[in-house]
Amino acid sequence: MKKITDLKVTDKNVQQCMEQELEKNNGLLRLAPCWVPRSFLQPGKRLKLHPDDLYAFGLDRGGIDERWFASTTEAANENREADEGLSYIVLDDSRILLKDAVEALGAELIGESIWSKYSRWPVYSKFFDNMGPIPFHMHQNDEQSALLGLQGKPESYYFPPQQNNVGNNFPYTFFGLIPGTTKDQLYKCLLNWNRGDNGILNLSQAYRLEVGTGWLLPPCILHAPGSLLTYEPQWGSDVFGMYQSLVEGRAVDWSLLVKDVPSAHHQDIDYIIEQLDWGANVNPNFKRDHFLQPISIGDTANEGYVDKWVVYGKVKEAQPFTAKELTISPGTKCIIHDNGAYGLYVTQGEGKMNNLNLNCPKLIRFHDLTEDEVFCSEQAAKRGVVFENTSTTEDLVTLRYFGPEVNPTAPTKK
Repeated sequence: MKKITDLKVTDKNVQQCMEQELEKNNGLLRLAPCWVPRSFLQPGKRLKLHPDDLYAFGLDRGGIDERWFASTTEAANENREADEGLSYIVLDDSRILLKDAVEALGAELIGESIWSKYSRWPVYSKFFDNMGPIPFHMHQNDEQSALLGLQGKPESYYFPPQQNNVGNNFPYTFFGLIPGTTKDQLYKCLLNWNRGDNGILNLSQAYRLEVGTGWLLPPCILHAPGSLLTYEPQWGSDVFGMYQSLVEGRAVDWSLLVKDVPSAHHQDIDYIIEQLDWGANVNPNFKRDHFLQPISIGDTANEGYVDKWVVYGKVKEAQPFTAKELTISPGTKCIIHDNGAYGLYVTQGEGKMNNLNLNCPKLIRFHDLTEDEVFCSEQAAKRGVVFENTSTTEDLVTLRYFGPEVNPTAPTKK
């Protein structure tokens, strides 16, 4: 069986290679798994990665608790590999970075509206999978991130049933701050950083996570994601600041609080607090405004398939991304039309997508190639992609996420 290491990396004749591949696959590109470690977290062991490979980057880099999908965004990890966080397109005997393909093909691959505005694929999605909760943190907005030449990061969550057979240690997420919390209270927490647990979670409240639901989260809101495996469509950025000093007995270094803060403000607690959208954090109707229930698209169950919105809504009147979950019954074939390019991942079953095989693996070695991830060009999405469930017993289930403003008719939260 071929491994990704058997495929030579090429950046030559990218446009010609990609045009040939798109023609061969009716507008689709096969992607290889993209694994990302986090030094400050403990893997949840639900990514289907072989247990012997959880520390494939080395113990000093931390365990692999994330898999990134259709990513052209580099992971902001210390001591990172040169291509860490970047997805590869799989050809017969070689591989090409999706980032290079987007640069070579532009609008032909991702559509004129996205290419002309961003000149890149500006979003990505991932699974994050942890044994316990993530430190209480926020993601900066565009204005704050621009001070360092970066971009802000809205994000979203969906908890796929197929990946959540167990909830692990803490399937609850802290969001925002309890209404009535003051900035002075938060100041004292940050001032006490080196005294152990700085007590910041005393100022927040946790929500029990529900499998098959999700959340939409704008920048500048504090949150500590819980231990459900999470599908996370988000903006193509890896900025963050961690406001919690101790998590499950593990220390969080101050450097992770100020990673994306201008150096002149690394010890400026007032500046660090002012990064937060205070009104959004103390919102008394937080769940009403951010919780996502799946919404069926059309009435197609009698045709053997169901398509659902799982991520939708706007951030500051803009639609940064959306996502859908498609479930196809055994033996069913259907044509799915979409408005724009998307990254797709298979969470269950087997079948075909145009002429590409789809197969959800049970166990993956670190260098294995798989048949569970695809990038679909805008032209193919609009033309219609033929999905077929070739199983006689099991549903075929896929998740696909889209770029900004692709789905103007998607539901909104308000």
